[in-house]
Amino acid sequence: MSYILPVKGVHPTIGENCFVAPNATIAGDVVLGDQCTVWFNAVVRGDVNQIRIGNKTNIQDGAVIHCTYKKTGTFIGSNVSVGHNAIVHGCTIEDNVLIGMGAIVMDNALVQEHTIIAAGAVVLEKSICEGGFIYAGVPAKKVKALTQEQISGMAQTADNYVLYASWFQEGEEKQ
Repeated sequence: MSYILPVKGVHPTIGENCFVAPNATIAGDVVLGDQCTVWFNAVVRGDVNQIRIGNKTNIQDGAVIHCTYKKTGTFIGSNVSVGHNAIVHGCTIEDNVLIGMGAIVMDNALVQEHTIIAAGAVVLEKSICEGGFIYAGVPAKKVKALTQEQISGMAQTADNYVLYASWFQEGEEKQ
């Protein structure tokens, strides 16, 4: 059973056709769009501020989504993939973004549409990651422009996670 918990009387809102893994935690002022997936050991903790997540976004295993008390909520767009063990904290992630495994995006950062944050990268507070590029390193720096193939790949990853979720849902044919 998933841990979907109210905080101070505020219950998470889960969109249609979402998959929340049995040991994932979603707490407080969280709104998930439709077809989202929250995977094993992921935490989406809206206890101190709001978290808003668009449609067809996947929060992969071990990722942590949080915010800052009375200062910064977290806003994640649609078709976003938040990689395994990533941390997204008090920032804005626009649509069609890939946050790599183990990456960290800090408070008041903005990651614009069609951006890849490489595995292990650290996006510092108040940084702006311009759309259409890959950012890598500690601290994260723009390293190169995305190809059309990479942009298409991000959309495919979002679609893949909807498919993977169907494998876990009762009564659905396994593909």
